[in-house]
Amino acid sequence: MNTTASSASTEATANRRFRDYRVLEKQRESDVITSFVLQPVDGVMPPYQPGQYLVFRLEIDGQIVLRNYSVSGDPDCTDRLRISVKHEKAPAGSSVADGLASSYLHQQVQPGDVLSAAGPMGEFVLDESSQRPVVLLSGGVGQTPLLAMLHRLLKRSQRKVYVIHACDNSVVHAFADEMRELVAQREGVQLYFCYRNPTEHDEQAGLHHVAGLITREQLQRWLPLDDYEFYLCGPSAFMQSNYGVLRSLGVARERIHYEFFGPATVLENTLADDGAASAVQDQVQPAPSSRVDANVLELDSPVEAVRGAATAAEDAAQTVTFLPDGRQGQWHEDCPSLLDLAEETGLSPDFNCRAGLCNTCMCTLVSGEVDYFEEPLDPVPEGKVLLCCSRPRGPVAVELP
Repeated sequence: MNTTASSASTEATANRRFRDYRVLEKQRESDVITSFVLQPVDGVMPPYQPGQYLVFRLEIDGQIVLRNYSVSGDPDCTDRLRISVKHEKAPAGSSVADGLASSYLHQQVQPGDVLSAAGPMGEFVLDESSQRPVVLLSGGVGQTPLLAMLHRLLKRSQRKVYVIHACDNSVVHAFADEMRELVAQREGVQLYFCYRNPTEHDEQAGLHHVAGLITREQLQRWLPLDDYEFYLCGPSAFMQSNYGVLRSLGVARERIHYEFFGPATVLENTLADDGAASAVQDQVQPAPSSRVDANVLELDSPVEAVRGAATAAEDAAQTVTFLPDGRQGQWHEDCPSLLDLAEETGLSPDFNCRAGLCNTCMCTLVSGEVDYFEEPLDPVPEGKVLLCCSRPRGPVAVELP
């Protein structure tokens, strides 16, 4: 018996159960970000890797709301963990309401309260087996999983680390002092803050290293020529822009690890040159990836016209049709789930946990069969499918809500 594999499986199953956490501290980090220090009520800390998140089940005004929040503190802490939440406020004059979950956490949750969460989970984790230098590149609240990675890198590694964080200005900048203290702990760590709209105080006090947006030229100045591992996290526009900048600098796709905070966007082939890199930060348009171009078929496009008649039967066996618009995608081994394939085709199905916990991505299985690589928390009704944790066995048709 492989005891290591068995132990890992047991650990993963345990992390998928919802557990109670008591709020020990509530800390204001900036005008928009507040941290919550949590301790398991049962006293047993779940093991986790830097970069992972918890799925919170919040009861707000009689309804259950699920939200994912990254663990932002020191992953070596043995009795508590920290999440940090941005208060998602509606634009001034907008009829849209403030974020439901973030408003609840910021305005109502206090020390002593108990929150329910599953996890930690997620595949956006630090590769601790690598010895390559690391670049942690974040935008806004996207710094939270990278902050946990920074803690781990400074405690357990001598790798060179470059921390680059972009935000509007010091008013919304969280963890600035914590990061300065961390990078001062050892040599080989560089820290750069980029403020898009620095205040007069920011300029006078020298609180940032550069004003404006992160550019290709700026990265070339900060990063000596080397074979880096990049960890990229932030809002979609930030991600698409900076992924394009990195690719334009010749960084290989496999060296860029990323996680979105906000709606996911296909990143590959977003930008071809530096001019586009600058422009996209002002107006980002979703761009298809080479993988999408190769694997997405329109309903009225014969498979033979794309791959040739000789491969038609093989392609048909791997075709996934998304109704009601009839868009099709070709299943491939690099695709984690049906949800990912739907996103590759340009669709945006509703989702939340991406782990089979919340049923947000449930839709109708019109035809075909699927396998679940993560067992859903609740039984899936007959004729339904959870996109986030399933893969097709053959040709499949699903109808999105």
